[in-house]
Amino acid sequence: MTSDDTARPGSRTRSIETHAALTGEQTEAVLALLADAARTDGQQAVSEQGRLQLRGGERAGVAHLLLTVGGELVGYAQLEDTDPVEPPAAELVVHPAHRGQGHGRALGAALLAASGKRLRVWAHGGHSAARHLAQVLGLSLFRELRQMRRPLTGFELPEPVLPEGVSVRTFVPGQDDAAWLAVNAAAFAHHPEQGALTQRDLDDRKAEPWFDPAGFFLAFRGGELVGFHWTKVHAAERLGEVYVVGVRPGAQGGGLGKALTTIGLRHLAERGLPTAMLYVDADNKAAVSVYERLGFATHETDLMYRTET
Repeated sequence: MTSDDTARPGSRTRSIETHAALTGEQTEAVLALLADAARTDGQQAVSEQGRLQLRGGERAGVAHLLLTVGGELVGYAQLEDTDPVEPPAAELVVHPAHRGQGHGRALGAALLAASGKRLRVWAHGGHSAARHLAQVLGLSLFRELRQMRRPLTGFELPEPVLPEGVSVRTFVPGQDDAAWLAVNAAAFAHHPEQGALTQRDLDDRKAEPWFDPAGFFLAFRGGELVGFHWTKVHAAERLGEVYVVGVRPGAQGGGLGKALTTIGLRHLAERGLPTAMLYVDADNKAAVSVYERLGFATHETDLMYRTET
């Protein structure tokens, strides 16, 4: 356990504990904190991957930091050190009722110490408070991830045109796992999160209530998997997501990605969903251009900050 001595005089003691795995009670407390913060902030402070990593016991390279004041959980951070090249990545959140008291700075300092001052931190939504904290911690803007949206009603989606010799079917759990993981790794070799997904990560997602293989499309040429479009439905928000689209290197450039994207969007529209969303890196100009031509526009932005290298 590490303690932070900068709590205000006369206040209850602030402490930060680092865990390799959380108990069920700790997990539920963190999830409740995240839900309270999301209601205030308008989006989750911790990514889907981070929320999945709260459960299921210890995971290599993942640490959970719990900030308590007088025994009450008021802050949480997750540190993931699994990339062989990039610095460890982190996400953090302070309960809305306890902000402005130095807890975010305390968590940030603990993350810097735990990472050896080699750190990347996500600020979902790019709020001004997060930008200020990054400045205080000496972090610089490094990456911009855009959330783009488009309506699914009132717009005609074009008929998808597949490259010659390509056929599409839906994902079969168990049967297609290994082939999909291999193509995903190849298609996203440059991507620090998506390209590193493992069987455990896939199993975590298949166990989620939103998982539906009927919205997971695979493209084959001569029996070989060459691309995919995995869609996701956020039922409570009535929002469809272009969860991930990938094309195997060597199969790119023939319009397969656009065709798969259109197939997925038509599926979401047929579900009666009014809006579709997706995430794309702002510096991926080609992908941004494709999505803009498909009617998407930027809705909000997530920012990643990092220590100077």
